[in-house]
Amino acid sequence: MQKLVPIVRGWAAYYRGVASSKTFNSLDNYMWRLTWTWARRRHPGKSRHWVAARYSGRFHSVREDRWVFGDRDSGAFLPKFSWTKIIRHYVVQGAASPDDPSLQDYWRERRRKKAAPPMDKTSLVLAVRQRGLCPLCRQPLIAGAEYEPDSPREWINWFAASKKALHKHHFAYRRDGGSNERKNLRLVHSECHRQHHAGDGRRTA
Repeated sequence: MQKLVPIVRGWAAYYRGVASSKTFNSLDNYMWRLTWTWARRRHPGKSRHWVAARYSGRFHSVREDRWVFGDRDSGAFLPKFSWTKIIRHYVVQGAASPDDPSLQDYWRERRRKKAAPPMDKTSLVLAVRQRGLCPLCRQPLIAGAEYEPDSPREWINWFAASKKALHKHHFAYRRDGGSNERKNLRLVHSECHRQHHAGDGRRTA
């Protein structure tokens, strides 16, 4: 599942600019058949009801869909293509060419991100609230995130990098009763997060 999530999110992000609702629904049905077949083969001695209870559920907290494929032990789940909001593509003005030096400003603004990437809602809210910066090092959360990737592969790599590179940090630690509410969270680089916690002993000494 760890490998599939960036692929699903990457393809959905790239093709969300066209009339893709029917295609996304079709892909969701295809992915469900694949994962269902995998789960049945993994547990040949179990009934359909057992397999469904083990691998499907309402994993996504803001959606009513209970037929989401996931792992109940870790809480990880496979997002659906149809969850990605369709963002219409804007046609290039006239005969504008990226090679025209007089249109550098136009292409710079066009390439600048028109819509937020389809991250999980909490991460997106935190990233916007922090103006795209890590509050621990004051550097961009993801290098180059101000521009949209130009291909499905670049989007896949973007999501894979963001998943590895970013952590949600609690202002008040969970061990001290801190909650998972957004007001108690900030989005930080994973390396900054590790360095921050490495200094916990010094800060409390």
